[in-house]
Parts: sequence; C-alpha cells; structure tokens
Amino acid sequence: MGLPMLQIKVVLVDTTETIKTDTMAAAAEALNVQVTRDLPQFWNVSATVSYRPDAHGVPQGMWPVQLVTSLPPGEGGFHMTRHNQPYAKVIITPGSDEWTIDASHETVEMLVDPYGNRLQTSTAIGITGGRIKDAEGKFEYLVETCDPCEANRYAYQIDGVMVSDFITPHFYDLVYSPNARYSFTGAVKAPRQVLPGGYISWVDPQADAMKQILWVDPSNPPQINDLGPAPPNMSLRSFVEAHTYHLVHEYRVTAKKAVIDARKKYRANLEAVARIRAKNYI
Repeated sequence: MGLPMLQIKVVLVDTTETIKTDTMAAAAEALNVQVTRDLPQFWNVSATVSYRPDAHGVPQGMWPVQLVTSLPPGEGGFHMTRHNQPYAKVIITPGSDEWTIDASHETVEMLVDPYGNRLQTSTAIGITGGRIKDAEGKFEYLVETCDPCEANRYAYQIDGVMVSDFITPHFYDLVYSPNARYSFTGAVKAPRQVLPGGYISWVDPQADAMKQILWVDPSNPPQINDLGPAPPNMSLRSFVEAHTYHLVHEYRVTAKKAVIDARKKYRANLEAVARIRAKNYI
C-alpha cells in the first residue's frame, strides 16, 4: 500500500489591496473547486486553495498566488523562493475580472509541475502552410497545462468565476483517439493542438535549447521562436515565461482596449443617431 499524497495548500493574496474581500473570497472558492474537483480527474494532484486577507503575510506551508499591478520586464508569473519553493504572481488590470483566469492558470500549472522542469516526450510538431502539424521525430515538451488553451475565450465558469481551461495527459498521446479528452472543456480536439491565443514549448534535442510555437495573435498565423538555452540556475518554465509572459499579457490588454474602443464608438454612433431622431419630435 502506497503512502498517502501530501496535500498542497495554495493561498490567494492581493498585494495591491484593491480587490474587494468578497471578490477575493469568491475567486478562491472557485479555484478551490477547480483543484479539488476538476484537476484531479486527470492529474495526480491533491491541493486546496484559500484566501487570506493579510496581504503582507504568508502562513507556513502555503504556496502564494500574489495579485500585483505589474511585473518587471523579463519576469513571468512563475517564481521560486531562495529555498526552491514555488509561488506565482498575477497582473491585475483595473476594472477587469479577467485576473481570475490568470490566477487559475498559474495555480493549475504550479500544482501539476511545481518546479517548472517537467518534460513529456511526444511526436514533434512544425508549421506547414501556416498551420501546426505533426512532423518527423519527437520533442520533449515542457508540461505547461494551460498554455496551449490559455486564451480567455476557452475559459469556463465555476459559480460565476472564470477559470482557465487546461490540457489533460492525453494531450501528449502519440495518436488521436475519439474517446480521449484533450482538455477539460473539450476545446482542444487532438494531441498537440495549440488553440489561437496559446503556445507550446519544447527542448530542441539537437541544440539543447528551448523552442516554442507561439500563436498570440489569432489574426496572424502561428510562429516558431528559438529561445536559446536556459540558464542552469533557472527553471525551464521561468525561462519560457521570461520570453513570453509580457508578450501575451500586452496583447490581451491591447485586444481588450480595441474591443472597449469599438464599443465606445458604437455607443457614440447610437447616441448621435438618437439626437438626430429626437429633432423629429420637437
């Protein structure tokens, strides 16, 4: 009989002290449902998520997910303490609740791969005719459970809170099976499929360097990035996020601003038409 799995305790912390307490509590409850109900169906994880209102304290034995207003250039969401304990940082955008998706993303990936170096071998992929397709050989993929399906459009709700979709271990299957589930929501339909707005990273076996297929802007085709070799004192995930995190976040902010601006313009046009119509009633 095997030893029982030790439970990981994740704590959600608002270092900005700008999010309402009830909003933080609701987000923590939703993430707790995700990591206790959804995630263990596919990944060998035992964890809980809670919210602590003390922004300046982290209880012993807990892994924090900290809400912040910004991150320095070259710094991603995944971090390690000097004692090699994982924690995460999530950027919040004023007036937006989308940070719950990012908090879910970082929590799920931290639990599945606490130290950011987990690799899984599967069929190689490449880009042919602007599309991601299987290729000759095999790659060692960095297990980033939310990156291939990380765009907000693939998120799902738990008690009214949006959380990130995540891939299952079948994502790395060598061949497609109609009975397999490749992501929790089912948005990912086949092994190694990267959805618009997502990305996937792997170790190039010949150059001993990290590469990735990045599809940040769905209006443009995916592209292959050569990230180079990861420093020996840095986890693979930290290295990848240092090159990718800000790019993805900035695109989301820009895309959201474009949507907001379009809505403002639409409302302004409606108001202009309403004023013209009103003259008919004078």
